[in-house]
Amino acid sequence: MFGECHAHIIMDGKNYRKAVELHAEQVQDDVIRRHLKAYQDVGVSFVRDGGDSYGVSRRAKELAPEYGIDYRTPVFAIHKEGHYGSIVGRSFRNLREYYQRVLEAREEGADFIKIMTTGLLDFDNHGKVTGTPLEAAEVREMVHIAHEEGFAVMSHTNGVYGVQAALEAGVDSVEHGNYMDEETVLMLAQSRTVWVPTLVTVRNLMGCGRYEDRVIRPIMDHAAANLRLAYEKGAMIAPGSDAGAYQVPHGKGIEDELSAFLQILGDTAEVRTRLENGEYEIYRRFCRN
Repeated sequence: MFGECHAHIIMDGKNYRKAVELHAEQVQDDVIRRHLKAYQDVGVSFVRDGGDSYGVSRRAKELAPEYGIDYRTPVFAIHKEGHYGSIVGRSFRNLREYYQRVLEAREEGADFIKIMTTGLLDFDNHGKVTGTPLEAAEVREMVHIAHEEGFAVMSHTNGVYGVQAALEAGVDSVEHGNYMDEETVLMLAQSRTVWVPTLVTVRNLMGCGRYEDRVIRPIMDHAAANLRLAYEKGAMIAPGSDAGAYQVPHGKGIEDELSAFLQILGDTAEVRTRLENGEYEIYRRFCRN
């Protein structure tokens, strides 16, 4: 079974606000254990979390060995004040504060640094991303600081400008990467960055009623076309479902993600080997201690 290269154990796949409220006053071990058991039940032995504001992923890392799971976390994600990211981490106003956040992450046991450089898909405007992306020069310096401190960098990034800026900065993984164009996919293929497309965050919305299927379908098709091109051009890709996101349960989410990869690329030994290699790169870079 493949590992889960992108999860949020604080979330439950149903209602983000209610899931977070459970841990607001004290981290709830019983909830974490339930999610860890879900991974154990499907044979997952490696999970890379995307962080949270309450120390839930940090506690999950402590409990995970009981379930035979190597759990890795940035503890919290780092976002610029006024930009997307408060739901999973801490903010900074300038690069001096960003550096302090990196040091805080180290003190609190982070395995790597996660940065937020853009917003989310805008489901009301196909091809658009919410908010304003961080400037390329700032992203480059953020990545440089993290690398100088010995950390790999996981980057929540969408859109052409955002992904190109992240690639040029040398991030170790791009998470989501929605709405890339052909030029950006080619840049990805020529880089050392691993792409974790989290396909099921969109695919699992089909038929659920939150959005009309006619809105979901073109986003799915665009992501599938980019994945096929990235695979064809030799990009490093790895399966991560963004487990905990709406309609993406822990455990089952990575099964759905792997099925999506195989449906799009074909269920062949070559495809499975490429995915295993991508996951190995994630593990090698983000799990150095």
